[in-house]
Amino acid sequence: MSKEQRHLRGIPIVDSGSKYETEQGFSAIKNGIKSRRETPGIRYGDKPAWLRAKMPSGPGFSSVRQTVRDHRLSTVCEESMCPNIGECWNHGTATIMVMGSVCTRACRFCAVDTGNPRGWLDPEEPLNTARAVKLMNLNYVVITSVDRDDLDDGGAGHYAACVQEIKKMNPNTAVEALTPDFNGVLTDVEKVVDSGVDVFAQNVETVKRLTHPVRDPRAGYQQTIDVLEHAKKHRPEVLTKTSLMLGLGERDDEIVATMHDLHAAGVDILTLGQYLRPTPNHLAIERYVTPEEFATYRREGLDIGFLEVVAGPLVRSSYRAERVLQKNNVGIAV
Repeated sequence: MSKEQRHLRGIPIVDSGSKYETEQGFSAIKNGIKSRRETPGIRYGDKPAWLRAKMPSGPGFSSVRQTVRDHRLSTVCEESMCPNIGECWNHGTATIMVMGSVCTRACRFCAVDTGNPRGWLDPEEPLNTARAVKLMNLNYVVITSVDRDDLDDGGAGHYAACVQEIKKMNPNTAVEALTPDFNGVLTDVEKVVDSGVDVFAQNVETVKRLTHPVRDPRAGYQQTIDVLEHAKKHRPEVLTKTSLMLGLGERDDEIVATMHDLHAAGVDILTLGQYLRPTPNHLAIERYVTPEEFATYRREGLDIGFLEVVAGPLVRSSYRAERVLQKNNVGIAV
C-alpha cells in the first residue's frame, strides 16, 4: 500500500478504478475497470422509480454479514454491488463467492476487482464455506467465484471441493454453482458438475453481437453455450441456468435469438434483469427496460420452452434462486 493511501478509522480507502495491493501481496484494480472519462449513455445514477431498492438493514442482514466476516468469506452480493443484498440477506440467504474477491478478467459491466492472484487460494475455504452454510441454516445456497485464469484448471478442483464440503456437512442443502467458463475446458466443467451440485449455471450475460466489448476477450458467447450444453449432456439430472442483462443496446430480435440458442443447448432456467452501471468507469446504460417489457420477454421465453424464466428490473442471476421451481416468476409481479 502506498504511503499516500488514505485511511478511514484505520481502514485503507481505495478509489474506484485505482490500483492497490491486496493483503495477499498482489496488485488489483478496484471495481475491475481503470478510471476513464465517462462514456455516453444514460447519466450515471439516474434511475426510474422501479429500480430503487431499499437500503440494506435489519437483524437478518446483520446476522448474515457477521457470519460472512467471521468465516473470511467473500460474497458476490457485496462485490458486485447487488441491489437486492438487503432483501436476500434478511431472508438468511447469500451467494458466496469462493477463490477470493479478485478476478483475472475485466468485464466492462462488472464491479469485482481485477488482478492476478498468482495462484493464491485459501486452503481452509472449503471447510469454512461449509461451516458458514450450516451456521446460516440454509436450505439453498449459491456458490459462485471469480475467474481464475492463473490456475491450471481455472480453480475447478477447489470449487468442487467447496461444494463437496457443503454437501458433506449439509446433506439437505441444495447447491447451485454459478461458475466461470473454465476457458471452455470441458473436463474442468465436469469436475464441478460431478461435485454434487443441484443446479449448474454459467452466465452468457448478453447477446452475441455485444459479447465484446461487454465481456472480457477471454469469454465468449459460444464458449458459454458450449459449457452449458456439455454440463447438461454430462449430467442430465442437473438443472442448467444462465442469465442475460438487458439495457446494453440489444435488440428484441437478438434477445429472442439468444433464447433459442440457449434452449437448443438444453438450458432449463433463464433469468433476465436490468444492467445497472456500477461506476462511471463501466459501460453506459443504453435504455431502462420497463417491467411490462420484462413480462413480455418472460412470456416469450416460456413459449420457447424454458422450465422457468425469471424476469424483472432488479433480477440478478441468483435472485430468490431457491424459489425458481415455483414457476411464478419467484413471486415478482411484472
